[in-house]
Amino acid sequence: MENGFIKVAAVTPRVVVANITENTKEIIRLIDEAVSGSGAKIVVFPELCITGYSCGDLFGQKILIKKAYDALVEIALHTAEKKALIFVGLPFLYCDRLYNVTAAISDGQILGLVPKTHIPAYGEFYETRYFTPGMREPVRVILPDGSLTLLGTDLIFSCENIPELMVSAEICEDAWVPDDPGIRHTMAGATVIVNPSASDELTGKRDYRRELIKNTSARLYAAYIYASAGFDESTTDTVMSGHDIIAEGGRILSESEPFTLGTLITEIDVQALSMRRRQMNTFFTTEPNESHAVVRFSLDMEETKLTRHIDPMPFVPDDIQKREQRCEEILGIQAYGLKKRLSHIHAKSAVIGISGGLDSTLALLVTARAFDIQKQDRKDIIAVTMPGFGTTDRTYDNAIRLIEKLGATCREIPIDEAVKQHFSDIGHDILDKNVTYENAQARERTQILMDIANETGGIVVGTGDLSELALGWATYNGDHMSMYGVNASVPKTLVRYLVRYYADTCNDEELKKVLYDVLDTPVSPELLPPEEDGTISQRTEDLVGPYELHDFFLYHFIRLGEDRDKIYRLARIAFYDTYDGATIDKWLDIFYRRFFTSQYKRSCVPDGPKVGTVALSPRGDWRMPSDASYEDFIPSR
Repeated sequence: MENGFIKVAAVTPRVVVANITENTKEIIRLIDEAVSGSGAKIVVFPELCITGYSCGDLFGQKILIKKAYDALVEIALHTAEKKALIFVGLPFLYCDRLYNVTAAISDGQILGLVPKTHIPAYGEFYETRYFTPGMREPVRVILPDGSLTLLGTDLIFSCENIPELMVSAEICEDAWVPDDPGIRHTMAGATVIVNPSASDELTGKRDYRRELIKNTSARLYAAYIYASAGFDESTTDTVMSGHDIIAEGGRILSESEPFTLGTLITEIDVQALSMRRRQMNTFFTTEPNESHAVVRFSLDMEETKLTRHIDPMPFVPDDIQKREQRCEEILGIQAYGLKKRLSHIHAKSAVIGISGGLDSTLALLVTARAFDIQKQDRKDIIAVTMPGFGTTDRTYDNAIRLIEKLGATCREIPIDEAVKQHFSDIGHDILDKNVTYENAQARERTQILMDIANETGGIVVGTGDLSELALGWATYNGDHMSMYGVNASVPKTLVRYLVRYYADTCNDEELKKVLYDVLDTPVSPELLPPEEDGTISQRTEDLVGPYELHDFFLYHFIRLGEDRDKIYRLARIAFYDTYDGATIDKWLDIFYRRFFTSQYKRSCVPDGPKVGTVALSPRGDWRMPSDASYEDFIPSR
């Protein structure tokens, strides 16, 4: 359970309808396989798995009900010394009424019985013939062996040594109704909802079921473990496929193939779920004791071996279709944001510095789209290239060709002589290529852009991106400043895909060729002279670290609120074939130091459109004192 990860399993056993003896053996075998073999701490079996869901009028037989309870006791005793929370389904008789329940068992004990609330009696379902809707408020029940347990829908099983792990259950149909019990459970603090089910297969139902579970986990900020009955159930009128799903916060972590039996296993992150709930001030939880009965259980504290996919590029969707859709959405948000600003202040022009690098290329593409939206001539885009001491022929040529292809007005203003004059004015030795040497160029360029904007009645469109803001990789009052920053919430890893998407969809082979060469150019501010062969000498990622690592750190630090140890562990898994532990450790420390010490730059950044879930605007998303210390966030050396 290190770092909040809990290994969980959804199990579809082989069922012999009404043969409780065989079913019990199979359930016990699969418990051993999941808990002892795979280390699962939460194991969920389907609805009525001890008897089989499709027993029909056999549910009225006393022998079936008695044997089902005896089997539950046998299964519970088998879990002695097993520190896991296990849910198995059975019919249970209480006060001459039969309930469809899932029993929560752990370490040899029957912790509680959760009855199904909504009993379907439509279409192929006729459960009201046998079962009574479950009571909401738990009642104390004396079991046949004289022991006590609780029976009721509103039960929370709370882990004593993992405070974020609080588990509740709903059964099959309960998830399909407008006011599902899972809402109450999560409002009472449950971070995990289990659903033992017996859902039959129909054309299109699998997709609907998947979306239902996925969206429920998103809406409730919960993990959802759905275990369904398999094809060994009676096929008199329906067929079941054992469609098991494990979801977390709107993401399907794992899903079984249709018509398979066995164990679906992965890990959920209850720490991340708890953090997201704290971040959402509209997600209110009550004290569990106010609405639910709380039953305690404990788990052994041990490292959870992770098998779930850790995405090395959390800002960029893996799926090509989703990625292209995301790119189109983001370009639209950026362009319409800029369009609104231009029209609101009656700007006659947009002024933008073009270096031939990725960020300024994206900003120019967005500006061109904004001008098209408001039907303004692209000639009113004043694209300024300002060659300096470090400008290479490659980036200069790409800048000029890009401006020409997009139909903007090109202005070329070399900065060398102005910067040399400035060095003379302040007494700086031009041979001393320190931070003054670099930043003076950035500020000279910003001054030129600002003055051209004044001259043409326009605004300066900023080019800096989210990753640079996070690391403070911007010259204060230089490229740090603009009148509207279109890339302000776009991370560097996503900038690349946005430019590539534009290249692939522009229907202009010459423009596409330019954009692909920009994509192939090393990221650099080009503030130091080129190498002797004319190539770029100053590579940003050699200085501040790989952007793919920093974007990964940023996402997990801001979006999920994870600590350094957890981020390091996840990065080791995500980048196992790219970076070793020492490299990740080095750049992670640098990320923390640069992020904390650069807050003063973020406290006064220009407006810009928010495009994703992580943004650093001091007005919208990230409020942090500029003097906050990073000392307690990284280990002492």
